[in-house]
Amino acid sequence: MHKIFKMPFAQIYPLYVKKIERKGRSVKELNEVISWLTGFTEANLKKHIKSESTLKEFFSAAKLNKNAKLITGTICGVKIEEIEEPLMKKIRYLDKLVDELAKGRPMEKILRKKS
Repeated sequence: MHKIFKMPFAQIYPLYVKKIERKGRSVKELNEVISWLTGFTEANLKKHIKSESTLKEFFSAAKLNKNAKLITGTICGVKIEEIEEPLMKKIRYLDKLVDELAKGRPMEKILRKKS
């Protein structure tokens, strides 16, 4: 099992916040992106942060958006489409969405909405 699976989401979330705020994006936008991917409400998200759910627990409780498979590209030098481990793929989906948010991509594109 990858070490990252045991890492508390509460440790990663502040890093996401720092990354997007440095680029002028808001926590509200970050939470919207996380909610889109996981199906979590704001309350669910806060509960997972407070209870220090591991990434494995966090994604086990998530109901992944049906359009998550449209998230493609490279993250950490690895093509998302080539990741076979389901949990790692979900983690990388979230990483990719946070990257897109930090890079200033419009929300409708990040949330894979048809124009």
